[in-house]
Order: sequence, then structure tokens, then C-alpha cells
Amino acid sequence: MKRRNFITLLGGTVAAWPLAARAQQPERIRRIIVLMGIANDAEAQARAVALRQGLQVLGWTMGRIDYSFADGDAERMRVYAKEAVASGPDLILAVTNPTLQAIRNATRSQPIVFLQVSDPVRWGVCRKSRASGRQHHRFHEF
Repeated sequence: MKRRNFITLLGGTVAAWPLAARAQQPERIRRIIVLMGIANDAEAQARAVALRQGLQVLGWTMGRIDYSFADGDAERMRVYAKEAVASGPDLILAVTNPTLQAIRNATRSQPIVFLQVSDPVRWGVCRKSRASGRQHHRFHEF
């Protein structure tokens, strides 16, 4: 009888193993990369804190945000943009026109959000017309 119980227990465990392996998998940690064309100074740090707080207000608490500061150096922007794209983040946030241009040169497939970009239509980031079935970008000019 002990052998039969052992075999039944073993068989049940093996049958349930795939279900247990899939149960309650930890949620994947989302990753945002922020590329700033400005220096890593007090103003940049205040913006970083504001971004994190704003995301928390919207309910985004499970995630990681990595920052790169190019300090106006075009070559550094290109390097950071290539590194950002290669690391495969969920989203890239570009701050300033040159930073956005560096990212657009590095990828056309990853999602990019941009701030402090003047005339994104002229830069080729957004289209002026709204074509149905296409991805739409919304922006507000100040």
C-alpha cells in the first residue's frame, strides 16, 4: 500500500508541476530610459524627482528609471542613444531636440516620448495630418 500511495503522490506532483511553475510569476519590471541633453545639475534632479512622483500618482510603482545626461555633448548623446536602444527598454524619454534626433537615428521601432522639443512636425517626428490606422502622436506647443 505504501508503494501505491508513493506512486500516486509522485504522479500527482509531476502532473501539477507545470501548473505550479506558471502560477504567480512575478510581474516583469518595466524600464524607462530618460536621455537628457542637459547637465546633471539641481534642475535636472528636480525634474527626475517630478517624473518619478508623477508616475507614482498615475499608479506606476513597479519599474526602473535610468537617466543619462549628455550636458549638450552631441557625441555623448549618440552614444547614450545607441546604448539605450541596445538595452531594450519599454520606453525612451527624450528631452530636447538634439537628444530626440540622436534616438531617432538609433531606432524607429521603440516607443519614444519627448519633452522640450520645438516643432516636432518639422523634425519629422509627427505628421501634421491624422491618417486613419496610423500611430498618432499628440503634442502641445507652449
